[in-house]
Amino acid sequence: MVNQKFLGLTGLMLASAFALDLGATPASAATMASAAAAAKATSPHRYVDVAASAALYQVEAAKLAERRARSSKVRALAKAQKDVGYGIGGQLSWAGRRVNALPDNVLTAKHQRMLDTLARSSNFDATYLAQAKALVPEMRQFHESYATSGGSATLRPVAQFGAAKMRDQEVALQRLN
Repeated sequence: MVNQKFLGLTGLMLASAFALDLGATPASAATMASAAAAAKATSPHRYVDVAASAALYQVEAAKLAERRARSSKVRALAKAQKDVGYGIGGQLSWAGRRVNALPDNVLTAKHQRMLDTLARSSNFDATYLAQAKALVPEMRQFHESYATSGGSATLRPVAQFGAAKMRDQEVALQRLN
C-alpha cells in the first residue's frame, strides 16, 4: 500500500523544487512566497544546489560586469556581489561536506538563462541591476526560510549567513536608486 503522506510530501517537494527554476522575473510577493515554501520543503541537497547556483551566478555575472559595465557604481556593486558569491560558496562547500551535499559548479536552468540574457544584453547595466533586484530578495527569502526551518542543523547557520549577505545587498541596491 502506498503511503499517502509520503506522496503528498514528495509532490510538495517537487513543486517547491521547480518553483525556483521559473523564468527570471522581478521579485514579487508571490515569488518570494514560493521561495519560502520551497526552502521549508527543501532537502539539504536541494538547498545547497540552489544556493550554490545563485552564488555562482553572482560571481559569473560580476565577472561580466567587470568588463562590460559602464557605471562605476554598477562595477562596485558587482565586486561586492562577487565577494558575497565566493563567501556563500565557501560556506556551502565547508558545511556541505558534513552533510554529504557538496555544491556542484553548475548553474540551475534559471540562473543559466539569466547569465545568458546578461551576456547578450545591449544595455548591460540596466539588465544587471534588474536581475540583481529580482534575485537578491528571492535568495534572501530562500536563505531566511531555510535558516528557520531547514532540514539540516549544519546548513542552517550557512543559510543565516546567506540571508545576512542578501540583506546587505538589498541595502546596496536601494542606495543605487
